[in-house]
Amino acid sequence: MLKKFSVENFKGFKDKITFDIGSPSNYSFNSEIIENGCVTKGIVYGINSCGKSNLGLAIFDLIIHLTEKNKLLRSYDLYLNMSGRKSFAEFEYVFSFADHEVIYRYKKSNVETLQEESLSIDEKEVVYYDFVKGEGFTRLEGSETLNATIKNDSPISRVKYVNSNSILTDNTENQIFKKFIDFVDRMLLFYSLDSRGYEGFMNGSGSVAEGIVNSGKVEEFREFLKENDIVYDLYPCEVDGRKSIYCHFDNQDVDFFRIASTGTRSLALFYYWYIRMQESSFVFIDEFDAFYHFELSESVEKRLREVKGVQIFTTTHNTDLMSNDLLRPDCYFILKDNKIKAISELTEKELRLAHNLQKMYKAGAFNGR
Repeated sequence: MLKKFSVENFKGFKDKITFDIGSPSNYSFNSEIIENGCVTKGIVYGINSCGKSNLGLAIFDLIIHLTEKNKLLRSYDLYLNMSGRKSFAEFEYVFSFADHEVIYRYKKSNVETLQEESLSIDEKEVVYYDFVKGEGFTRLEGSETLNATIKNDSPISRVKYVNSNSILTDNTENQIFKKFIDFVDRMLLFYSLDSRGYEGFMNGSGSVAEGIVNSGKVEEFREFLKENDIVYDLYPCEVDGRKSIYCHFDNQDVDFFRIASTGTRSLALFYYWYIRMQESSFVFIDEFDAFYHFELSESVEKRLREVKGVQIFTTTHNTDLMSNDLLRPDCYFILKDNKIKAISELTEKELRLAHNLQKMYKAGAFNGR
């Protein structure tokens, strides 16, 4: 699980901002949302241009240099804060794997150029490299021979280098290292429209229809739409060598995506990722309900809540979702003035199950302490 994330001098975040999801409150309701001491389901609120989208990009920056998965490099233009005094952005991730803690820190001057990198396991620094000075080391058992080759001009992440070029001894420390690598490899960021793409988790750009058909989920997709009052008689077929989803009508059949509204296409995209979500580790969905009716937004969030063992965070403007019936106060976050905090931290009032969080939010109860 990801416990905490901090970034500084990246895009709109001039000063250090910390997203803490590893310090939940002691609420007795909706306790299944907390796993291993971490929030696993959350919603981020904030006005337009406050940084919600950039928060997602910042969290997923590490997949750029640690994985070979899909990357949205164009989204990382104007990488450094325009008013920042530093020539680099700083990132820090704190992960929890069972009773072990992994801290990953690095500095970058742009999306593809590392300046410094450090990985610690249980307070022991096991990989370090200064790309400016050309100095560093690896202390993971089984990687010792790499200390002779790690000092070179290659821009490749040394954590990635160690993972790819060593046969590590099977011990607890190395097992935690592998869990960290696996977690990052399975992170997924996507948007409510297919045109904006995705980051992490896999490669390729197959169509939503192909993905659903290849997964054998067309009937389940039809039921999913029906649950949300969207009724079509759907079936899989192949047209000009491409797998498609068609709708049957009395007089003719037609490609589903030719007649689907923007909202329904957005829902299809969600379902495409939803059926893969159980295999992911951390999911960030930016403005997931931009084209949804408020009841549909709640239905989708309830479905996300049922995905076990995966951390899933969404961004929205929809305050109808701010309810203890859905999540709890330490799972609703407000991003404002370069700070992000759970609403449970933004009031001195003891929030209880019976409180109307949406009403309190609109009344300004969470304007900060």
